[in-house]
Amino acid sequence: MRTTVFDADSHLMEVEDWLPAYADPGVRSRLLPLGLDKAGAGAATLLASLPQLWEEQRHLPVGADVLAGPKGWKAPGALDTEVRSKVLDVLGIEAQLVFPTFSLGQFARSDDLDVLFGGARALNRAMVDFCHADPRLHPVGFLPLLDPQRAAALLDETLAAGIAAVWISSEPPGGRSPAHVDFEPLWARLAEAQVPFVLHVGGGKLLPKAFHNNGRPRPTDWLGGGENLRAKDFPVLHHSPEQFLACLALDGVFERHPGLRAGAIELGATWVVGLLRNVDHAQRSFARSEPDLKALPLKPSEYLRRQVRFTPFPFEDTPWLIDQCGPELFMFSTDYPHPEGGRHPFEIFGEALAGFDDDARDRFFWRNGAELLGIS
Repeated sequence: MRTTVFDADSHLMEVEDWLPAYADPGVRSRLLPLGLDKAGAGAATLLASLPQLWEEQRHLPVGADVLAGPKGWKAPGALDTEVRSKVLDVLGIEAQLVFPTFSLGQFARSDDLDVLFGGARALNRAMVDFCHADPRLHPVGFLPLLDPQRAAALLDETLAAGIAAVWISSEPPGGRSPAHVDFEPLWARLAEAQVPFVLHVGGGKLLPKAFHNNGRPRPTDWLGGGENLRAKDFPVLHHSPEQFLACLALDGVFERHPGLRAGAIELGATWVVGLLRNVDHAQRSFARSEPDLKALPLKPSEYLRRQVRFTPFPFEDTPWLIDQCGPELFMFSTDYPHPEGGRHPFEIFGEALAGFDDDARDRFFWRNGAELLGIS
């Protein structure tokens, strides 16, 4: 029997004029084009056909096999809230985190702080607007940390608008650790507001390109394009987020802000077993020479268990993860409408959890995600 469902990862699929429509006039013309090099071959042609397809979808029922495909822009509700609500109805999803897909590429790497923060402001407005008509949809905004004062102002504005979670890049912001004292007000504000930060694939650097230079022809990515993941990228997806979370645990950010919650989304979870053990090894090995480590009342792993949640991929060994780490850390996700989520996540994860008790299944499919967002 299926429990109540929290979907910790879904996306909308942007089109070229979507983000600029929400940008302030002084920023709008300075945003980069949408950029479809990560979308696979034929994306530009596909986008031209979308208006007719999306209009047809508004008048058609959503089938129970909606997760089996089509994916991407062709999926029902890719950029239409009304149709997305139908998807939630048929799947029995009571809460769904909604991330952007390509629009961060229009501003997030800009060296111009006006463009960086102006683009983030536009994205956050757009995400709230997409989700506001259905309380089951929970918008994920983006918070650059490059300028802590601007970040604080943007965070206050974003929280007031109703954002449910903020996506933060897992790269060190401006040459500083995420545990730097300059960011303490941000962590305090998120904890006070009971709004989590999330780390997500695409929000940190992948394998350095030099490792792909093996003197042989470079293969296309798995979607047929040039800039998506390849085999050697996958085993190290978690490196940047793992460093980020380890720093927050070892430098006492989670201790100082016990209400701060975090999610590591679409980054897999096999690495979590090692993370929990390694941060405790670090404390035991270095506490003598690092007084702040010795002063932590809890083990670093206990902060991660208390305040961070993770989404396994469908092909990972979820029963082993729960056996190793306990049932409180992991969350269900579909990655709808992206193909990476697979065609049968309910069936795969349902089978994986079949040997566990009702409490463990409820935690995985609902409660761990609901606690992340602070919803009942």
